[in-house]
Amino acid sequence: MSTYDLILRNADIATAGDRYTADIGVRDGRICAIAQGLDASAAREIDARGRLVTPGGVDGHCHFDQPTSDGSRFADDFLSGTRSAACGGTTTVLPFAAQQKGRSVQEAVDDYHRRAEGKAVIDYAFHLIVADATRDVTQRELPALIEKGYTSFKIYMTYDDLKLDDRQIIEVLATARRHGAMTMIHAENSDCIAWLTEQLLDAGLTAPRYHSSSRPMAVEREATHRAIALAELVDTPILIVHVSGREAVEQIHWARGRGLPIHAETCPQYLFLSAEDLGIDPDDPMHGARCICSPPPRDKANQQFIWNGLSSGLFTIVSSDHAPFNMNGSDGKRVAGDDASFDRIPNGIPGVETRLPLLMSEGVLKGRIDIHRFVELTATNPARLYGLYPRKGTIAVGSDADFVVWDVFPQGQEKLLSNDMLHHDADYTPYEGMRLRAWPGLTVSRGRVVWQDGVFQAEPGSGQFLPCLRPRAPNDGNPLDKWL
Repeated sequence: MSTYDLILRNADIATAGDRYTADIGVRDGRICAIAQGLDASAAREIDARGRLVTPGGVDGHCHFDQPTSDGSRFADDFLSGTRSAACGGTTTVLPFAAQQKGRSVQEAVDDYHRRAEGKAVIDYAFHLIVADATRDVTQRELPALIEKGYTSFKIYMTYDDLKLDDRQIIEVLATARRHGAMTMIHAENSDCIAWLTEQLLDAGLTAPRYHSSSRPMAVEREATHRAIALAELVDTPILIVHVSGREAVEQIHWARGRGLPIHAETCPQYLFLSAEDLGIDPDDPMHGARCICSPPPRDKANQQFIWNGLSSGLFTIVSSDHAPFNMNGSDGKRVAGDDASFDRIPNGIPGVETRLPLLMSEGVLKGRIDIHRFVELTATNPARLYGLYPRKGTIAVGSDADFVVWDVFPQGQEKLLSNDMLHHDADYTPYEGMRLRAWPGLTVSRGRVVWQDGVFQAEPGSGQFLPCLRPRAPNDGNPLDKWL
């Protein structure tokens, strides 16, 4: 009789704090033993000799099958989105149940469970998007949902159908403080964007590249500073999501210097794309729409500031912000037509499958960050931040058996990245043509091999929903105490 369901032999294991060679024994989806020369048998054994093994990725920011208000449609649902994640080494995703104005948050959660049911192939939890912060939402709905395991929510300072004003943001932050939840903030100044957009359109500057002009660094800098000030006022931690540029980084560095608990997230688009990628292609005026996201990619010099933030510890996590819209067809980037002005092109790019390989190849293998920092940013820290650690985000006895066995290619034999090799349902990748020296050769999710040697192996619906723990203790004290 087999002692284990799976044994991974001779693994070169890297976690956020350690690196060693050992065997991993898995039973009932959990890691039951880690030992050198594990004296046991298994129903399945895999030899990982000479190959790096890291915890399965935790993508703390991605969008699947999320309702929109402009007639567009996300290219990925929970099947294609989680399939793509698994093939890229990610074993846990946290997409968003998005409240619509005038409707309840619980209604959004119920709808999102219906969308995920029978489709997800890896484990998932939900963030909440709070778009209508009524008293009933902040005083009743959110506390009840936090108790049920929805312990993080995102709020917006821009987008007309999502944005909250400062008073509403304070109310949400106060709820997070009282109940131990984590608040994610999209920090861009909505009024500045609206004014700049109006000026650009009036001047006839409508091409995709002017999306970047409508959202300069100052817009992100001001909103980041304001979000920090509001969090300081209420005395609660926040996460600034998808930080794109030097000026927002400086605000976060300033806040950290004051001892404020400000977390920061960035994404691959700010490491590998630039404003030039939104430029005009004479053969296709919409070509730049492929890289429209918010905040937009900055100039190439700015990329180094983001890398510096990764290596210095300023950034807490790296997420994909996967928000895929097809370039072709009438319900994607061209929903408003082939000559749509930049402000009517859906915001978002695909990236859930490429997040880990890009950071491993361009970060670890090029010496910009070490392997332990890679694991922190992509697995351990998001699991900690969102109440999933130590079940997720590490390789340890008792944790879920989620891990990635890496293929590393020699110089001159790099893997050429193309959309044809990816497993999302988007019809492009903004990273087309990049040469990568690493790619997941094997992905194990809760003890199941879901990706091996170019073959996807998971069944739809085999992923599980994960209620999240509170990422921090509730605080019923008066937030005014620090000011009195």
